[in-house]
Amino acid sequence: MSKVDRRIAKSQEAIKKAVIELMTEKSFDEVTIQDISDRANVNRGTIYLHYLDKFDLLDKLMEEHINKLRDICESGNDLEWIEATLIFFEYFESNYLFFSTMLASKGAPSFRSRFLGFLIKEFKDWVDTTNGKNHGLSEDVIVKFVANAYVGVVESWLKDGMPSPPHVMAKELGILIERIV
Repeated sequence: MSKVDRRIAKSQEAIKKAVIELMTEKSFDEVTIQDISDRANVNRGTIYLHYLDKFDLLDKLMEEHINKLRDICESGNDLEWIEATLIFFEYFESNYLFFSTMLASKGAPSFRSRFLGFLIKEFKDWVDTTNGKNHGLSEDVIVKFVANAYVGVVESWLKDGMPSPPHVMAKELGILIERIV
């Protein structure tokens, strides 16, 4: 794997940060490439060097976070629900600006759909309807219920300004997930 030039990485981070900051101030439709370049302190050509347009930039930014969540899931496959949820909530906390913009302020409805789809896929592996408490229930309904509840809790937590620390959220949500799946 080739090493990325630090200047390129720094420019890309500034561009990503700029678009998220701008989305907290106005709708994505109102954000222009010029706005992004001004905020990131790069010229427009630098943005076009890395992204086709503002939609490609947002798409790549969303995909980057979904991939990071996927990596967290893969590395924490043998963790209990509370431990695994803690890692997620710490990630949400450390990337508050992104997640609060994408979820709590409804900055990009497509992100919510992607996030939900990701969670549905992940929870699908954990639901057992062949025996136990979920015997005879629809796996599809259980998975959608848990994933939608999870997204709702994250949205609410971010919208309320993260009133409880990640470990509290992880404990409570982890216990609830264990009860359901």
